[in-house]
Order: sequence, then C-alpha cells, then structure tokens
Amino acid sequence: MLTIIDKYILKRYLATFSVMLLLFIPIGIVIDVSEKVNKMLENKIPFLDIAIYYYNFTIYFANSLFPIFLFLSVIWFTSKLANNTEIIAILSSGISFTRFLRPYIIGASIVSVFVLLMGFYIVPAASEGFNNFRYTYLKGNGKELMHGENTNVYRQINDNDFIFVNSFQEESKTAFNFSLEHFEKDKLKYKITASRIKWDPKKKTYILYDYTKRTVGELGDVIEKNPEKNIPFKFELEDLTPVVYIAETLSLGKLYKFIEKERKRGSGNINTYLVVLYKKYSVPVSAFILTIIAVAVSAMKRRGGMGTNLAIGIAIAFTFVFFDKIFGTLAEKSTFSPLLAVWFPNIAFGILAVYLLRNAKR
Repeated sequence: MLTIIDKYILKRYLATFSVMLLLFIPIGIVIDVSEKVNKMLENKIPFLDIAIYYYNFTIYFANSLFPIFLFLSVIWFTSKLANNTEIIAILSSGISFTRFLRPYIIGASIVSVFVLLMGFYIVPAASEGFNNFRYTYLKGNGKELMHGENTNVYRQINDNDFIFVNSFQEESKTAFNFSLEHFEKDKLKYKITASRIKWDPKKKTYILYDYTKRTVGELGDVIEKNPEKNIPFKFELEDLTPVVYIAETLSLGKLYKFIEKERKRGSGNINTYLVVLYKKYSVPVSAFILTIIAVAVSAMKRRGGMGTNLAIGIAIAFTFVFFDKIFGTLAEKSTFSPLLAVWFPNIAFGILAVYLLRNAKR
C-alpha cells in the first residue's frame, strides 16, 4: 500500500523524467534541423517525410539517451527535496533509507517496463524509418545516394555463395554494384555482377540490370551478358542491407530468428547482432542502477547545493554512456564477449550503486 509520501515521490519521479524528455527532445530536434536543413532544401524533401522522420527521430533519440535523462531527472528533484530538508524530515519520522527508496524503485520499474516494450516493438520501427530517411536523403546527395552511398555489405549466404553490394535503397528495394561469387572446394566457379539488383514482389524474383555472368573454365572463361535478367536467388532482401541497420530495425522475435539464421551461416558479424539483442534487456536494468546512484548522490544536503549534485550526476551519467559505447564497439570489432561487453557498464555501476547506497544509509 502506497503512503502519501510514496505517492508524492513517485509523482515527482515520473513528472520530472517526462519534463526532462520534453525539454531535451526539442533541443535535439533543433540541433538536428540546423545540421541538415541545407540538404533537406537541396533535395526538396516533402514536408510529410520530414515530419515522419522527426517522429522517428524523437523515439530514436529518447531511447538512446534515456539513461542520462532518467539519471539527471532523479538527481534534480531529489536534490530539491534535500535542499528543502524534506528528506531529513522523512527519515527523522522513523522511515529507513531503504524504505525511502521504495517509490524510486516503483518508478524505475514503471520506466523499465515502458522502455523494454518500446525496445521490443516500437523502437525497431522508428529506427527503420530514421535510417531509411538518412540513407535516402541525407547521406551523399539525395537521390545520388543510390549510386554513391558506400555501405559496402559483404556477406556469406551459404557454404558456397558470397554476395556484395555497394549500397542499398530501402524504398525501391534496390541494391547497387551487386556481385555474387560461387565457390566449390575453395575454387571460384562463377561470378555474377550487375549494376543494380531489385526485388520483384510479384514474381518473387530479383531483377538484375546490366547482368554479367563469368563461368570459370579450365581452357577459358564463358561470359554471358544480358541488359536485364530475372533470377530467383535464395537469399533474402534483408541480406543486402547494412549490418547494424538491419539488426536495429527488427522486432524481438524477428531478431532472434535473424541471429539464428546468421549463426547457422557462420556469419562473421554475429557479435554485432548480439550486441543489439542484449542491449534490449540491459538498458531497462540500468534504470534501477542509475536511480539508486542518483538518490545516493543527491539525498544528502551539500554545501554547493543542487549545482554540485548535478555536476557529479552529469560526470557519472556520461561515464556510464562512455563505457556503454566503448565496450559495445569493442564487442562488434573484436572477439570480446558481446554479453559481457553489454552488461559490463551495469555490473560496474551496480557495484558503485551498492557502495554509494551503503554510505548513504550511514
């Protein structure tokens, strides 16, 4: 049963977090617009596309910086409670510091469930729209992106076949500078190239433009050319997209299936997919850890007041994000365990949270 004090703190927790999001998201949008407005005008992007992009940007931005927003919001309103001696009054009434934490933990639980569901279903769709817009309009020169964006996807699709594309255009389901190499017993048997390859949903085949097939022979190569050719390749359209791009845009169920398929293929990029998967679970847990750290840091009335608490909080928050980015990149680019890389910031800051909490109780 929640007491009046519990409801008061919980209300302040959720309200301050919401206000923090509402304050910083417009700032993020203004900064993004100032950076991209020239390309938007040059490429004559429709207003509706821009509006949808910033809807997706809001979700993507809020999800990425959620730990910082939460941490600073808790420090902000808890410091105000401490400066107004409200915390001293609460603890002097016989309530233990652990009991005082109860509404904070309830608030963290609500935020964690919300972020978890967002990460499973809403953020992937927003990430897809966000990345589609960037790859279509903002990287390179608008429509020239289709020929100039250097995504360089190189992927093994089975034991014998390897595909490569220079870029992928989501709206038209088209990839550019395509090649497929077929090996048997480590020897190249044939190579197919095309200036672009497009998925035909009606025929369930791929259309290859400027098609060329070179079959390697003992006495000489056989070359076949065709301006346009339909081929029912067995690989899927998502195999042509950039690695992180596709992983970020898949809902939880699809991401599990995708990882399993890539694992069977022996994909060298499996760590990248696992980092995306594990972060869906680790980010909500960080809500609890950062909440405890924030309360432990700001519950005590300091000589410098709220400014000192905020300075300490900002330093801790950005250190957390720094660790998260560094270890995530380390797992993607090396043989470092993705599970350990993703959870290391939570483990390290979890230990810090326990230490600070024990000192705060004293």
